[in-house]
Amino acid sequence: MSNITSMPKTDTFRFRINPEIREEIERIYSENGLTLTQAINIFIQQSINAGGLPFPVTSENAEFMRANSMKKLMQELDEGKDSGDTVDEDDVYKRLGVER
Repeated sequence: MSNITSMPKTDTFRFRINPEIREEIERIYSENGLTLTQAINIFIQQSINAGGLPFPVTSENAEFMRANSMKKLMQELDEGKDSGDTVDEDDVYKRLGVER
């Protein structure tokens, strides 16, 4: 199947959602330049690309995943520090997409 995000939209899908949840998720997607419809279409395309859910479904909660990510980041930073290679501070901010 081709990229559905660029195909004409001629079908309608409706689902029920808690109004407070919808407001929160619309705000989050809006901050990233997306509508809820666009985000759902991206989710569907990624599901097709992955041949299933586009993310692992586990019993891990968000806090555990954050802690795990932080642990991996710190390990990477330690490896970089121990390598002896130097990286310009401005380049680091640029690579991370973070403003000073």
